[in-house]
Amino acid sequence: MSPLLPTAAYIHIPFCRRRCYYCDFPVFVVGDRSNGANSGNIQLYVDRLAQEIATQTNYHQPLETVFFGGGTPSLLTVAQLSQILDLLAAKFEIASNAEISMEIDPGTFDLAQLKGYLQAGVNRVSIGVQAFQDNLLQLCGRSHTGGDIYAAVELLHRGGVTNWSLDLISGLPQQTLADWEASLKCAIALQPTHISCYDLIVEAQTPFAKQYQPGDKPLPSDETTAQMYRTAQQILRSASYEHYEISNYAKPGYQCRHNRTYWQNQPYYALGMGAASNLENYRFTRPRKTQEYYQWIADGGNWRVDPTPVEDRFLETLMLGLRLSRGVSLKAIESEFGIDRVNSLLKCLQRYQQQGWVETIAVAEGDCYLRLSDPEGLLFSNVVLTEIFSQEF
Repeated sequence: MSPLLPTAAYIHIPFCRRRCYYCDFPVFVVGDRSNGANSGNIQLYVDRLAQEIATQTNYHQPLETVFFGGGTPSLLTVAQLSQILDLLAAKFEIASNAEISMEIDPGTFDLAQLKGYLQAGVNRVSIGVQAFQDNLLQLCGRSHTGGDIYAAVELLHRGGVTNWSLDLISGLPQQTLADWEASLKCAIALQPTHISCYDLIVEAQTPFAKQYQPGDKPLPSDETTAQMYRTAQQILRSASYEHYEISNYAKPGYQCRHNRTYWQNQPYYALGMGAASNLENYRFTRPRKTQEYYQWIADGGNWRVDPTPVEDRFLETLMLGLRLSRGVSLKAIESEFGIDRVNSLLKCLQRYQQQGWVETIAVAEGDCYLRLSDPEGLLFSNVVLTEIFSQEF
């Protein structure tokens, strides 16, 4: 089966005013007053990113989605963002109806800047809120306050942004179920078209890892974080948000097109420090440190390593696709990986199907989807995936 052609590009902007205490992303701290207008480090990075874009293979398929993630992309000037988008358009073309998303943080942009981003082509914004309680934001090392959140959303309205997402994190230190319910209700009141709810993971080598052990106070208990997941599902669905992916909810017509590329295990470009691409059945992660990334660019930016083995692609397809509430097409799995793997998969999941965590839903003649039930199957997805990964297919 020939690989699909990439139509999505992720652009990593690694700069932050400060590093959040839970963050293990490849980021470069520039301080509270620095941005793309006064930081030579940011412009140097944009120039190196331009070099990487120039080295990419053009598969002659216009980009249908572009996602600026970070880090804090709103530390870029309008001119810097425009420079990157112009280079992408010249290299690959950008479809006229492309979704162009940008992560922004409260307190890092003004109205003129926002309007400049929109004029440059951005048509979807993702705002990093995480919590509405000032004490929780401070515990996380966030640079904004609850007041900054409302000011940022007001700017979105004044700028005419109609497609925007809001991020929340559950399971934070000292966070109670009441705090979580309050954040969900505050988020709904602001009427974003999309809400992402992530459960805190205490990653190694982060400040949180030095302070907290999973399961120990002041982190909420496993029972509490499980209830937070169920509560989000109940509250958001009752507010007409579709639970379309394990951590993501959207109003009808506002699912994130770019992120569906990942979950459907389709190819995509990834550009910038630490970014991981999926092209021609090759997965490659760029160097996570600035100087190493610059040297990699200077050496030609080769990303081709050993192609992903069929067995790994099969497991990746399941690991990613089962995050979606729709699940994965068994007909598509059979077409790419063979009927024997489908039969072995269904056999190993029988007990989870019996307990209601796994479902098979007929969607058309000759096809059905394998999915995790909502909320319990999605909540315990790691248990199901561990079972899948323990098998030999």
